[in-house]
Amino acid sequence: MTSAELRPVLDESDALRLLYGGEFELEGRLVDASNTTLRGFLTLDGVTARCVYKPVRGERPLWDFPDGTLAGREVSAYLVSRATGWDLIPPTVLRDGPLGPGACQLWIDEPEQAEPLVGFVPARSLPPRWFRVAAARDEDGAPYALAHADDPRLARLAVLDAVINNADRKGGHVLVGPDDRIYGVDHGVCFHVEEKLRTVLWGWARRDLPPDALEMLTELARGLAGPLGESLSEHLTIGEVAALARRVDRLLATARFPEPSEEWPAIPWPPI
Repeated sequence: MTSAELRPVLDESDALRLLYGGEFELEGRLVDASNTTLRGFLTLDGVTARCVYKPVRGERPLWDFPDGTLAGREVSAYLVSRATGWDLIPPTVLRDGPLGPGACQLWIDEPEQAEPLVGFVPARSLPPRWFRVAAARDEDGAPYALAHADDPRLARLAVLDAVINNADRKGGHVLVGPDDRIYGVDHGVCFHVEEKLRTVLWGWARRDLPPDALEMLTELARGLAGPLGESLSEHLTIGEVAALARRVDRLLATARFPEPSEEWPAIPWPPI
């Protein structure tokens, strides 16, 4: 690594400057990822921060996402998150890197003392204010539950996932940053024109959306009819942007969190 100051926390404007213009230094590969995912450092004007770099050339083709790139969907998810004002996705840009164009996202370091918000817990010992999502058993047959906290920060993430039609919200894709904010990561399989919502955050299913979510959706609908829609069209198809607008309108009309579908698996595998 360079001798520049390592900054684990940056405000959005500084992070975007670094992501767009920083000099790359690759650190290694995240071997558990299904597509090529690299971690590295970016340095600009004496400041260094870690990043996640997902080059387009390392993407594995998906039969049900034939258009565009996973990197473009990662960037699109960030653009929608930024437009909500909730900033639930780390700053993400499309830029050239050591392996060509790809998505470059600010790395989020989770503090060691951070309490998990999603996971498998003993079925008879569900923590207070946690939602049970699905039943499970460990290798010895003991009953467990897939569950998550009844946390308003997670509820916002559930709303965002419904908006972007996230087909892969695993528990491991929910991070708690050093500033005690929640972040969602890994959004390469979002924005499909067909309903594909798969998530572990079903605890609020069928419940009323909170007032701040309805206000956000109203503003988001306006943005999709203007500058936000134009920005997204650089990465998504016309049909995908139109489907996104329809999902926002539907959420506003029902004013409720969506419910799991009976037509496709509602929980991703593996869930964590």
